[in-house]
Amino acid sequence: MAAHLSYGRVNLNILREAARKELREFLDKCAGSKAIVWDEYLTGPFGLIAQYSLLKEHEVEKMFTLKHGRLPPADVKNIIFFVRPRLELMDIIADNITSEDRHHSSRDFHILFVPRRSMLCEQRLKEQVLSGCVQECYLENDQTSLYHTAKGLMTLQALYGTIPQIYGKGECARLVANMMLRMKREFAGSQNQILPVFDTLLLLDRNVDLLTPLATQLTYEGLIDEIYGINNGYVKLPPEKFAQKKQGEGSKDLPTEPKKLQLNSAEELYAEIRDKNFNAVGAALSKKAKIISAAFEERHNAKTVGEIKQFVSQLPHMQAARSSLANHTSIAELIKDITTSEAFFDNLTVEQEFMTGVDTDKVNTYIEDCIAQKDPLIKILRLVCMQSVCNNGLKHKVMDYYKREILQTYGYEHILTLNNLEKAGLLKPQTGSRNNYPTIRKTLKLWMEDANEQNPNDISYVYSGYSPLSIRLTQILARPGWRSIEEVLKMLPGPHFEERQQLPSGLHKKRQQGENRTTLVFFLGGVTYAEIAALRFLSQVEDSGMEYVIATTKLVNGTTWIKSLMDRPESQTQ
Repeated sequence: MAAHLSYGRVNLNILREAARKELREFLDKCAGSKAIVWDEYLTGPFGLIAQYSLLKEHEVEKMFTLKHGRLPPADVKNIIFFVRPRLELMDIIADNITSEDRHHSSRDFHILFVPRRSMLCEQRLKEQVLSGCVQECYLENDQTSLYHTAKGLMTLQALYGTIPQIYGKGECARLVANMMLRMKREFAGSQNQILPVFDTLLLLDRNVDLLTPLATQLTYEGLIDEIYGINNGYVKLPPEKFAQKKQGEGSKDLPTEPKKLQLNSAEELYAEIRDKNFNAVGAALSKKAKIISAAFEERHNAKTVGEIKQFVSQLPHMQAARSSLANHTSIAELIKDITTSEAFFDNLTVEQEFMTGVDTDKVNTYIEDCIAQKDPLIKILRLVCMQSVCNNGLKHKVMDYYKREILQTYGYEHILTLNNLEKAGLLKPQTGSRNNYPTIRKTLKLWMEDANEQNPNDISYVYSGYSPLSIRLTQILARPGWRSIEEVLKMLPGPHFEERQQLPSGLHKKRQQGENRTTLVFFLGGVTYAEIAALRFLSQVEDSGMEYVIATTKLVNGTTWIKSLMDRPESQTQ
């Protein structure tokens, strides 16, 4: 199932297997039959490393979703709760266990906290007189996400070897690097004698580049995420587009459940089109349709038994390819309905005006109109934040106007949301300092006129003109190096640094002639699919001499990012 993870230069199946091993070991500690009670949020991430068959091998007989009340019947010795450390979830667990206690006093209860144990959660359980009957297990015991990042990177180094060079930009990047170096000193004697797979680690803070996630992604995968949302490699789509309507069947017979599709590079066609600018996807699908049609036509040329046998052996692959083409043609049609709309075009036009520095210092009439029409609040916030970022803050009267209009139109409860956006640096008043964005844009070539969407020659194709700042920094680090942009780096938030890690004695990486260097780029605070596409593009450029592997704390787009900062995100959808 995960064969595609081992295709590249870095075999990511090693990492998956390490996680599977940890899960197996935990399950085996709970001797006897088991039922797992899932925090619904965790089923997706765990599904990426283990299917039900693996759990079944370790005596997991039942699985339930965590909810209030008595647990469904299950004749098992162990009940295991897989949960995030959230206080509200502790109350549900308490409810489950107290209900169970009266019926199955011989059962053992276990809690697996992911990613860490929380003292507050522990206390909540103790308050409900549960400490005596609950065994707790946790993956990490530190409270900070930065610590978990550093720990995760140390795990990567244990599996793939010490990374000789570390570069970083931003406050959080500096802290993570410091933690890693300290951990390395503390475990100096236990280093694995593994020849390093990675040459360089680049740590990038999201707040170094606040602009990129706010912009609308224009790659195929990016637009799927923008419009429908990709969660743990799956997307849910409107069912009517995928229904195979039979003759005489009415619309009332069409399916109502969303069509759930898995999206990863194990699917040949998706691997080919996921990173393309959406304007190049139609031609790619058309070309694929002709190839598949020609392959099916070959059956007429099969005369001998051997030829017929060969055609039949290829049939399952051809049918899978035809099904894949049908799915992606339907998805592309759904996306095209949106991207060809006037609303999408107007929104994109304003985004591109901001990114090129047009009228960023005054109230934008398009934003005014959108507020007047009561368009989704997240759409408004994305645009206002983008204007703020591209102008190094808004003039006081402009910011006050936007705030007043938003609160009067959408409700005064959103004052907390606006506060959060200010704290995050996405929305801020202009101070006396000059706007550095034009200098940064020009020096780093963040805007490319006439970006080639069909046959790209620059990373700017992923946003049809805008080159993601984060990826431009990555590109320049590889060649000619950050010293060439020292002044611009100082204009961006947080320190930039370089650290070297000594390899275990006796290990020296000799590079074969023509062998690419491998850089692990770690985004602290999230990365977009468009940025990932841009890095894949750089890996494929013939003379780059560099291959990139991407890691992050979260996959984000403008909507999910703003939602995470909203006080009441559930009431606002795009």
